[in-house]
Amino acid sequence: MSFNQPLGGNSMPRFGGIASMMRLPVVDSPVGLHAGFIGVPLDIGTSHRPGTRFGPRQIRAESALIRPYNMATGAAPFDALQVADLGDVAINTYNLQKSVELIEQHYRPVVQSGCIPLTLGGDHTIVLPILRAMAAKHGPVALVHVDAHADVNDDMFGERIAHGTPFRRAVEEGLLQCDKVWQIGLRGSGYAAEDFDWPRQQGFTVVQAHEVWYQSLAPLMQRVRAAIGNAPCYLSFDIDGIDPSFAGGTGTPEIGGLTVPQALEIIRGCRGLNLVGADLVEVSPPYDTTGNTALLGANLLYEMLCVLPGVKYR
Repeated sequence: MSFNQPLGGNSMPRFGGIASMMRLPVVDSPVGLHAGFIGVPLDIGTSHRPGTRFGPRQIRAESALIRPYNMATGAAPFDALQVADLGDVAINTYNLQKSVELIEQHYRPVVQSGCIPLTLGGDHTIVLPILRAMAAKHGPVALVHVDAHADVNDDMFGERIAHGTPFRRAVEEGLLQCDKVWQIGLRGSGYAAEDFDWPRQQGFTVVQAHEVWYQSLAPLMQRVRAAIGNAPCYLSFDIDGIDPSFAGGTGTPEIGGLTVPQALEIIRGCRGLNLVGADLVEVSPPYDTTGNTALLGANLLYEMLCVLPGVKYR
């Protein structure tokens, strides 16, 4: 079997060619793919700074420098997996509820085909319809959630669906194995002293950012793997989980966050989990003047690809 390969820099300059994710082929169907990158250009669920609708396009552009082999871990994803760019979901710019429905409809056949979706966000609202599509195939899933915020608000401005509410809705809809949910990097000021208590009451394990300052997260990820076991697991990574000194191009930045090496430890620590999907959300290019946030997002998505089931290591 011949596997798709990223277009090399000696075949076409990295600043040229089609700006697909990692310069992979762009295809219309998930059939035959082990994994596929999908963009969801949505930002009408945001509550503060907009701009994540431009995230997928900028992440793809910044992914042009990423090469096939992971020199740190030895992962060689393109030696064993058929991977392509599946393009973007055609969301409804004017209607958030309709967009949520469109996203779920788009993801259901992808998931049912056996293709693992790696999503370029888009604001964090998008994880709810993706989890609905996941549950239709796998049932309730385990979750590794990296974020500055718990995203368990009951409502925002009276709306029950927004980027701060998806995991509250996911619990209510039975989409999660709550005793196998890990939220890492939570921090910042809150609306009430009890803001992080609700997820704990559901059975989530909450690891606030200040608890892991100056620490390697490899031991934490050992605990995560032991707790989740072989359950189908979804990885949802909000770029604002990382400190804004590294990733300031986002809508709701919070100081005191995770470092880039810690982010890599989290994702690399997911190796061995039964990952059925992952996302990287909340990159906002209008606030990312250097492109560094999108560059980081692109690399984190590549690292997610590198820990999927079936990846070969050299």
